[in-house]
Amino acid sequence: MTAAGNPATLHGGPAHCALPDTPLARAKAGLDACVHCGFCLQACPTYVVLEDENDSPRGRLLLMRSLREGTVETSDDAVRGHLDRCLGCRACETACPSGVPYGHLLEATRATLTARHPLPLGARMMLGVFTRPWLLRALMRAGRVMRAAGLATVLSRVLPGRFGFALHMLAATRVPLKRASYVAAGDGSRQSVALLEGCVMQGLYAETNRATERTLTVNGYRCTKAEGQGCCGALHAHAGDLHAARRLAKRNIEAFEKSGAEHVVSNAAGCGAMLKEYAILLEDDPDWSARARELSARARDVSELLAAAGPAPGGELPVRVTYDPPCHLLHAQRLSAPPLAVLGAIPGVKLVELTDAEYCCGAAGIYNLLEPRTSAAVLEPKLRHIEATGASFVATGNPGCLMQIGAGLRQDGSVTRPIHPVDLLDASYAVRYSATAPPASS
Repeated sequence: MTAAGNPATLHGGPAHCALPDTPLARAKAGLDACVHCGFCLQACPTYVVLEDENDSPRGRLLLMRSLREGTVETSDDAVRGHLDRCLGCRACETACPSGVPYGHLLEATRATLTARHPLPLGARMMLGVFTRPWLLRALMRAGRVMRAAGLATVLSRVLPGRFGFALHMLAATRVPLKRASYVAAGDGSRQSVALLEGCVMQGLYAETNRATERTLTVNGYRCTKAEGQGCCGALHAHAGDLHAARRLAKRNIEAFEKSGAEHVVSNAAGCGAMLKEYAILLEDDPDWSARARELSARARDVSELLAAAGPAPGGELPVRVTYDPPCHLLHAQRLSAPPLAVLGAIPGVKLVELTDAEYCCGAAGIYNLLEPRTSAAVLEPKLRHIEATGASFVATGNPGCLMQIGAGLRQDGSVTRPIHPVDLLDASYAVRYSATAPPASS
């Protein structure tokens, strides 16, 4: 994608730009696309719960333009506060009739602000973990030990505030549906795929990663490993650390090129959206732009591939399920039908519609740890709507959403548990196929 291909970018901003040679300076075209119609207001979770125009997409776009033109200063704490409170869910993009690329504008603004005013220490520490694989592995291992020993559950009940909630999140990462083992076999007639294993997915949801590979295999895909892959960089891009995001993206591009896979598949909505936007992230790098475009073109969410294959039928799974679409699947990747097709193909599953499913759950990467009060306010109606469904499981395809919703449900004493759609499909295959009777080719 060329610079002209990114609607958030206009190279060579006008002379009156107060922030020359910054990502925000090159964002005039995207900012000018907003006609202030207000369709975004009721689509924005923070506007709905805070009722402040400055905490709406329209208000934040005005603040971005004001920063660019110099009518407000980058040092203004109030301005930065309103921008920090944005979830980055991109629901406003779905509602916008003018095609404003809000997510890219937000990242450009945060990158511009971060260059002048470093992120808070807590945010820098959390993001730094994801750029240090050895540290990430150690922390994830410690998390698994706490989860297995029941410490996360016990401590979540006694520790207050965000600490208790964080431990509820950790306790919620246990896959809540037991399944028998089975041998995944397919005819390999479809494309070869390499899974982006992810940071949290591989660290705390490795079982779901293996379920992803099994279900793809049953449906005729050929799974291959991409050695040397790492964090996708989404958290860093959303926080404004574009330098780290680009560095991580380049590492993944190299790894997936070497894998030779025809598709790069993700089972985490935020990571999948990042892969599909590597083309924009690296558009100005002459050495990497073409390679980034090529990888973005090959990126797929697991639900896209499974829905394209059918998916193959499994065994009876008599459970009541509701579906909560992750924001970066629904609003960033614009995928709504494939996950429902996957769930709808599982015999016995009763799929119950979730009221206001298009609204964010309040997770938003590390947002729930940095802005706990607003995050909780956004989550609260989501939990009420989930409880109203009477579902045993709420299915969602993103680790942050699984943890956020799971923590809220546990805190409320609910018996409903979050689960990845792939885990449900895998459990259905386990019912149909035993370890001694491998599945027929799809």
